[in-house]
Amino acid sequence: MTSEPRVRPQRVRHGKRPDRVSVPPSDLPFAPTLGSTAVRTPSTPAWVRAYLVRLVACDVVVGVIAAVLASILRFGQEVRWQYLVVSFLIPPMWLLALGLSNAYERRYLGVTVEEYRAVTRAVIGVLAVLAVAAFALNVLLARLYVLILLPVLLVGGLLVRFVMRRWLTARRLQGDLMQRTVVVGRADAVASLVRSIKAEPTQGLLPVAVCASSLDGDWNTAPAIEGVSVAGRPRDAVAVADRMGAEIVAVASHPDLAGKALRRLAWALEERGIDLIVSPGLLDVAGPRLSIRPSSNLSLLHIERPAAGPRSVVLKQVMDRTLAALLVLALSPLLLVTALAIKLTDNGPVFFMQKRVGIRGEVFEIFKFRTMVVDAEAHLAALQARNDGNGVLFKMQNDPRVTKVGAILRRYSIDELPQLFNVINGDMSLVGPRPPLPAEVEQYEPDALRRLHVRPGMTGLWQVSGRSDLSWEESLRLDLRYVDNWSPIGDLRILLRTFQAVVRGSGAY
Repeated sequence: MTSEPRVRPQRVRHGKRPDRVSVPPSDLPFAPTLGSTAVRTPSTPAWVRAYLVRLVACDVVVGVIAAVLASILRFGQEVRWQYLVVSFLIPPMWLLALGLSNAYERRYLGVTVEEYRAVTRAVIGVLAVLAVAAFALNVLLARLYVLILLPVLLVGGLLVRFVMRRWLTARRLQGDLMQRTVVVGRADAVASLVRSIKAEPTQGLLPVAVCASSLDGDWNTAPAIEGVSVAGRPRDAVAVADRMGAEIVAVASHPDLAGKALRRLAWALEERGIDLIVSPGLLDVAGPRLSIRPSSNLSLLHIERPAAGPRSVVLKQVMDRTLAALLVLALSPLLLVTALAIKLTDNGPVFFMQKRVGIRGEVFEIFKFRTMVVDAEAHLAALQARNDGNGVLFKMQNDPRVTKVGAILRRYSIDELPQLFNVINGDMSLVGPRPPLPAEVEQYEPDALRRLHVRPGMTGLWQVSGRSDLSWEESLRLDLRYVDNWSPIGDLRILLRTFQAVVRGSGAY
C-alpha cells in the first residue's frame, strides 16, 4: 500500500504569499483542477422549480382556507380585529413553518415520507408560535379557533403532498421528470444498483452512465452494464457527471470508494451542485432502523434491531384481533352469500382447511373458502409439469380444478376472508409473510427460515407487489424485508395498498 505524498508547507516571508502548490491529478482523483473555470455552476432543474412553485401556491391556499374557516366557524360574521390580524398572518407563518421543517427540501420531493413528517412538525411549530405569542402578549386565544385551524392545516398539508406526489409518480412512470444519474463502483455492485434503480422508477433516478472498476477489459471496450453505457472508471466520475449533465452521482458499495476518496468526490460534486447518494450495501434495511452515530473523526451507521420487542408484539396482536373482529362483522353478509354460492353449485364443503406452518414452526389449520373441486389434491401430481409458480410454490393459470365460483373468489381474494378467524384465534396476523406449507418449509434454505420469526399474514408485501407473478427469490426478499422492518404503522400502509391490489387483481390465479 502506497502512502499519500506529503506536501511541505511553505513559509510566508516578507508579507509575500507562497506560490500555489501543484498537486498531480493522480493523487486527488476527484478534486477539481485548481483555478479551473470549467466547473459547472450549481443550478436547480426547471421541473423542480416548477414543482416547488405549485407546492408553495397550494400551501398558501391551505393557509388561507384554514384561517378563513377557523374565523367563520368560531365567530361567524362578527370576527374580532385581533383574529383578523392573526388570520392574515397564518399563511406566511404556515409557509415559514413548512420551510423550517424541510417540507420543501429537494431531496425529499416525491421520494420519502419525510414530506409528511415535515407537515406534522410544521403544525406543531405553528401551535408553539401561537401559544408563545398569546402568552407574551397576554392574549387569550379562542380554543375553538385553534382546534379548527390546526387540523385544517394538517389535513390540507398532507392532502397537497399526497396529490402532488401522485402526479409526480404518474409522470415518472412515463419516464418524465427524472434525475440524470451516474452510477459509480465495482461492476457487480453497479449492476445490482442499476437494476434496483430501474425497478423503482418512482424514485426519479435515470441511470445515464456508469463508472465501473473490476471490468473484464479496458472501460472503453467494455459492454454496457444493465443497458447503461460504461463511460469511465470510478476516478472519472466527476468528469462523466459534467459531460452527461448529471444531477446525481450514486456510489455503489465499494471498499475503494470510501474514506478520503469518497470525501473528495463529495467536495467536487458540491461545487457543481450535484447530489451524492451512497448505497451502503445493506439489503432491505428500512430507513427508520438506520441512524448516524457521529464521533470525532468518523460517522458510524447504527442499525436498530427489528421492532420485535414485547410491547410491539402485544400491540400488533391487539390491533390484528380487533380489526379482524370488526371486519368479520362488517363482511358477514358477503361471507354468508359466498358460503351459499359454494354450497349450491356443487354441494361440496364450504371451507377448505389445510395445514400451514406459523410462527416458530408451529403447525395450524388455515381456513379458506373452497375454490376447487372436492378431489383437487388427487389431481395435483398430474399437473406438476404445468406448474406456473416460482419453483417452490405450485401455481397454475387456468387451473382446471378451479370451479366457476372459485375463479371469481380468487380474482378478488374473497376466498382468503375466512382467515380472519385464524387471525382472531392468534394463528395468523393481518399482515405478514405468506403462510407456507410444511412441504415448502422442508425446502427452505437457512435464510428463508427467518420468515418463521413472525406470524404469517393474510396479506403482506408479497400481496401488494404482484402475488403469484413474483419469483421465489422476489417473494423471499419481500418477506424477509417485512420480518426485519415491520411496524404497526407499516402494517396499516400495507393494508391500504392491499385494497388497491385486490381491486386490480394483478397476479391472482
